[in-house]
Amino acid sequence: MASKKALLVISFGTSYNENRDKTIGATERLLAESFPEWEVRRAFTSKMIIKKLKERDGETVDYIDGALDRLLADGFDTVIVQPTHIMNGTEYDFVKKFVCKYCDKFKCIRIGKPLLTSQEDYDAAIDAIATGIVAPAKEMAGNDAAVVLMGHGTEHFANATYSQLQLALWLSGLDDVYVTTVEGFPDFDDTMRLMKGMGIRNVVIQPFMLVAGDHANNDMAGDEDDSLKSVLEHNGYKVFPVIKGLGEIPEFRQLFVDHVSDVMNK
Repeated sequence: MASKKALLVISFGTSYNENRDKTIGATERLLAESFPEWEVRRAFTSKMIIKKLKERDGETVDYIDGALDRLLADGFDTVIVQPTHIMNGTEYDFVKKFVCKYCDKFKCIRIGKPLLTSQEDYDAAIDAIATGIVAPAKEMAGNDAAVVLMGHGTEHFANATYSQLQLALWLSGLDDVYVTTVEGFPDFDDTMRLMKGMGIRNVVIQPFMLVAGDHANNDMAGDEDDSLKSVLEHNGYKVFPVIKGLGEIPEFRQLFVDHVSDVMNK
């Protein structure tokens, strides 16, 4: 009897419906096109977003264990779990915990890597940043414009991912690309200090998150005094916000396809 195979794509989630389709949905569709023998399923790690979608829209999205239970009930015996998280942080820890609990319930279950795990991942992400983010930014704001990528940040030790990405960007020659975070290190003030005295006048800001949800619209591009846009403007920069999650950029969607291929080839 042939195996029944599923690819479970696990994201943090977002309540921004249109952006969800452009990012999470687009990534899932590319994975379905790339692996036609595998049925693509969805789960979120944010219970708050799952609850909000159910109450507001009547839309049901499974949490991790619910999605795995559903796969068992539907007769799948071979599963690849691919997270769309940026780093090996708290959300990815949740995913790993549940995959371990279900490892003896499937004939085969494997888990893919978040976006930034190995050195090769950083190299590939920097290539994607150069072509999918920096090139359009320069075209929009001028060749002398800097780019500030805003990540979420975390208290988890995986927050060091942002510092590694910053250093790797500079060593690759992208010395006018900066990484900042909403809730971690480096914060907005840290990034302002790094940019000071560099002769920068124009700055493109863009989220370094899969989706452009609340953080992108408010913490990054909002009009409040503590938004990234306002902080930059207060420091004398002309700011060009780009409300586009990484999932809208083909180069980044392909990186998740590559991670699934890595799992399949092990």
